[in-house]
Amino acid sequence: MSDGSNAATTGVPRTGLSPRALRPRRARGEPRLAAVAAAFTLAQLLLVRPDLGLGWDETVYVSQVSGHVPAAYFSAPRSRGISLLVAPIASWSDSTALLRSCLAVLSGLALYLALRVWRGHFRPGVLALAGALFASLWVTLFYGPEAMPNYWVAIGALVCVGCFLRARANAKDRAAWWGVFAGAALMAGMRPMDAVYVVLPLLALCLLSWRRPRLLLVLAGGLAAGAGEWVAEAFTSYGGLGQRLSAASAVQGGLGWHLAVVDQLRSLGGRTLCRPCTGSAPSPLVTLWWFALPVLAVLGAVVAVRARRALPVLLPGACAVTAAVPYLFLIGYAAPRFLLPAYALLALPVAHGLVHLVTAPAHRAGRILAAGLVAVGLAGHLAVQYVVLEHTVHSSAASRADWARTAAALNARGVRPPCLLSGYDAVPVAFYAGCGSAQTKGHDASTTVAELKRAAQRTSLAVLVPPHGRPPAYARAWPEERVGSLRAYLAPGVRQER
Repeated sequence: MSDGSNAATTGVPRTGLSPRALRPRRARGEPRLAAVAAAFTLAQLLLVRPDLGLGWDETVYVSQVSGHVPAAYFSAPRSRGISLLVAPIASWSDSTALLRSCLAVLSGLALYLALRVWRGHFRPGVLALAGALFASLWVTLFYGPEAMPNYWVAIGALVCVGCFLRARANAKDRAAWWGVFAGAALMAGMRPMDAVYVVLPLLALCLLSWRRPRLLLVLAGGLAAGAGEWVAEAFTSYGGLGQRLSAASAVQGGLGWHLAVVDQLRSLGGRTLCRPCTGSAPSPLVTLWWFALPVLAVLGAVVAVRARRALPVLLPGACAVTAAVPYLFLIGYAAPRFLLPAYALLALPVAHGLVHLVTAPAHRAGRILAAGLVAVGLAGHLAVQYVVLEHTVHSSAASRADWARTAAALNARGVRPPCLLSGYDAVPVAFYAGCGSAQTKGHDASTTVAELKRAAQRTSLAVLVPPHGRPPAYARAWPEERVGSLRAYLAPGVRQER
């Protein structure tokens, strides 16, 4: 804690340099950060196809603001932050390529701004390396241009924690105060519960030291501003905050002790959702970086403690741990995107540790050898991330193309807007077909059988069933059609055209 008190006294983050010497170093670091962000944007555009169709969750988020399809059922855990982010494009255009391209550019710009926040705490080379490590992960590249909230929680976490350190060190840094508020609001607007877990160490630090009570108020204000709509919707649509939290827990299989570490390990091979998470773990070459991550982070923390600059390294590490805890120990399934905030925060101490490995040897030959070994390791890491990314993009494109074919077959058989789908894969297929969706059971249950029967009298309704599945009782007498890889039972009111 001595770092913070000394920095607060001088008004300058403790870096070992005077403010005059610090400014040129910051200026020299700008091109490196810009290069990392530009390379991240370019990699998204080249490696993740801009015309890649929307995934299941994406169709839910985009449909809320789309001017072309009805809004899908919005389950309790979801928050509307990502829908607001894509609204300027999705509200008037149905072009997936345009949406992905805009998100790729926006995510690159956001990474650049988030890294700039940390300039007073890390040397430019360390900061650029941290950004490159995070940006080169296949999960970061895949979800950067996706209409999903997890990447933006990671960006909010970087901004919030970095600005928290700056505001704690210098109360006159107005930009830092606004950064704390904006970072917390961005996280809470995207995923409220994730935001709470990320800021737990910040809240604890505020409570342990009352020298900055305003910092606690700004942090809490940012969380409240971001989660305000989610809380209000809890009372208007879910019967209260407690009921929404309970419903959100039920959708996630019930929050409690679940050892999901192995599930997360299995998902590293490119499984975007591992539920249920069965099968063997990927090759050790694919998972090696995951085991090296905490080791290098601890190394970076030890180096920072010895240099008496512990807080800027320990605090993001602590926030990464609290961000990862619910997804490693409290839910019974896994998705690699859940850990994006933890990866973003851990990249800072990891980069600090890697730079120490290269610069620590006393002799020039030792430094060259260390640099060569680190370079070889990073090159192999990049190759593995590229292979997994290519596999993930290919498999995701195949499933989304299958939804599109099913939707086209439904349209050809008379199920056209205004229309309604229910049953297996109804949510994404409905988006591609321009229909609404409604389910009578499961996590997305939003209607009853009686309401579906009434809807069939006034709109085109189809119930989707997997190849070897059985249709619900109310639809068994309806005409059956093969649509893509699924079977559709069309309500009697559907006018089929041959």
